Amino acid sequence: MKGIIEKFFRFSQNHTTLGTEIRAGLVTFATMAYIIVVNPAILSDPSGAGMDFRAVLTATCVASAVATLMMGLVANYPIALAPGMGLNAFFSYTMCHMMGIPWQGALAMVAISGMVFLVLAVSGAGERIFSAVPHCIRIGTAAGIGLFIAFIGLQKGGIVVSHPVTMVTLGDMTAPHTLLALVGLIFTVVLMVLNVKGAILIGIIGTGVVAALTGMVKVEHIVSTPTISATAFHLNFHHLFNTTGIFVIFTLLFVDVFDTLGTFMGIGEAGGFIKEGRFPRINQALFADAAGTLTGALVGTSTVTSYIESAAGISEGGRTGFAAVVTALLFLIAPFFAPLAEVFGTGITVDGVTYNPVTAPALIVVGLLMVQHINRVNWAQIDEAFVAFITMISMPLTYSISDGLALGFISYALVKAFTGRIREVGWTCGLIALFCLIRFATM
Repeated sequence: MKGIIEKFFRFSQNHTTLGTEIRAGLVTFATMAYIIVVNPAILSDPSGAGMDFRAVLTATCVASAVATLMMGLVANYPIALAPGMGLNAFFSYTMCHMMGIPWQGALAMVAISGMVFLVLAVSGAGERIFSAVPHCIRIGTAAGIGLFIAFIGLQKGGIVVSHPVTMVTLGDMTAPHTLLALVGLIFTVVLMVLNVKGAILIGIIGTGVVAALTGMVKVEHIVSTPTISATAFHLNFHHLFNTTGIFVIFTLLFVDVFDTLGTFMGIGEAGGFIKEGRFPRINQALFADAAGTLTGALVGTSTVTSYIESAAGISEGGRTGFAAVVTALLFLIAPFFAPLAEVFGTGITVDGVTYNPVTAPALIVVGLLMVQHINRVNWAQIDEAFVAFITMISMPLTYSISDGLALGFISYALVKAFTGRIREVGWTCGLIALFCLIRFATM
């Protein structure tokens, strides 16, 4: 069996081992396990979509497992997928609450956006879009995602908190959850400096054990009974045939496509998957992402997309789809052990704000590893440097990969146009920039 797995996933060609891939899959799951609890919390909010919490929890795990398994088996990449943060809030609070669309109708819109995405993947349009991305935007995206994921880690650890005047400021460094995050961070970095295999995974487990021993997180039950009937196959297509429905579907599609492409660029650079400006098997990877969105809509959750937390597994050495298979299997069994998953998911709530010091150190370290791509920016060429800078700085500051990527395309087209080099932009890149401008103008 081991030989069959190694041959199917091409371990030797990708310079990896079975143990490394298993460890990478575990790390990826640990860093994104929060979605198991956070997604149903958002979609079940009575002031939002008001869906059934337990059913959405199971739907989240099923959709994540199916999409991630397809990514591993079809595209052979260590990329995990789950309902996207931001997109779930748009689903619950904008579509259902502000627009008054029943969650059944919102699920139908997600399904249609997934179908359109599938067509783009099958037609090869996704590969053409990826190939049209300038080098400076690709490098800026990789570094930007590093800054973004580190910023998320700093927030989850309570090291950086919100401020009414300056927007962000230093957190309470004496708070127990912040101290735990700092200890976990130092512990993880020391393990990496000493070249300990599985440093990130050991860091997560070690921090989790300390959190449990100190009573910061509690596990009252281990096993739970999954349920999905309250949300599965309850789609309502009556709200599609109007201007609002078309606009919402376009928004869902745009954000999903750009989030996915941005994640592929960042992860592709981090894992060395991009070869001569190309991302091999990108159509298969996009197909898995699109199929995940469609599956999620059918079982009862918002848009599924590729997760930047996959970079944690890649930093641990994951290079093939077997790491994704491991993550997918963990998502499949997670509904049966939801209370245990909450150790990594819910974190610690202080004054109405939720922190997660268990996984925060891993995210900060992964951000460090990814931001190193900033060295590949040609800082001497100001037009290229400017575009890369706008792309990378926009991602953490707008809290959005797709918005950062869109600003990168727009700035690239404008700089080239006003310096008399519009021909360097190309038709595909120019059309993408125009699409981004239209989206910003109609938000």
